[in-house]
Amino acid sequence: MGKPIPAPLRERDITRHIAREYYKEFDQLIESDVIIVGAGPSGLICAHDLAALGFRTLLIEQSLALGGGFWSGGYLMNKATICEPANEILEEVGVPCKKIKECEGMYMVDPPHATGALIAAAYKAGAKIMNLTRVVDLILRNDSSLEGVVVNSTTVEMAGHDMIHVDPIALESKIVVDATGHDAVLVELLHKRNLYKKVPGNGAMWVARSEEEVMDRTGEVYPNCFVIGLAVAAVHGTPRMGPAFGSMLLSGRYGAELIAKKLKQKS
Repeated sequence: MGKPIPAPLRERDITRHIAREYYKEFDQLIESDVIIVGAGPSGLICAHDLAALGFRTLLIEQSLALGGGFWSGGYLMNKATICEPANEILEEVGVPCKKIKECEGMYMVDPPHATGALIAAAYKAGAKIMNLTRVVDLILRNDSSLEGVVVNSTTVEMAGHDMIHVDPIALESKIVVDATGHDAVLVELLHKRNLYKKVPGNGAMWVARSEEEVMDRTGEVYPNCFVIGLAVAAVHGTPRMGPAFGSMLLSGRYGAELIAKKLKQKS
């Protein structure tokens, strides 16, 4: 096709249209049906499924990059295991899963490929995403009704209030989802407000039990607050699972089913 010639963009136009598009979209994010906090594998597939059903879905991630701990496997080896039937979720978004013949029910995946595909799928389904955004508090009204989250820029929060004091803003939603992994950020904030018991954190590693418990305990832990993925293990003190990501995906999908059911009841 010959040498491509880039269009001659002006610096002022780049700045102007970045700002216009950002704030135009941001205005639509102030109210959502569901806010999912944490863009690891469970948060990404949950966002995908809910957005695909037509719910206004906002996914908040405190880091610059989405994907949580799914970019690599264990010990910096970028291979990861998933269990049946989680392979069906990844195959659905175009990720090849290699069946391990020696281990029944085990599949191997390339985490960068899987993570990239989940991110693309969430966007394609219509989920909106705010990265570099940290949840610092909750919106609680009347009889401690949970109605959204309070957020600030991650960089501001990292600098500390003694260095940069910037007030946060509020984002409203009908449902909030804790997909923050080990930290269980939303449930910790409920505990801080004396609305939930102390979060015990994960127990020692026991993969099979961990994945089973995550699926058994995925769900609503406080009115309008659902917990999915590894945050389930942190909230309930069940074992950790290490570089096995099957229940992360399955919990995200199952959580989306439970949330969709509740949202339909609210409408």
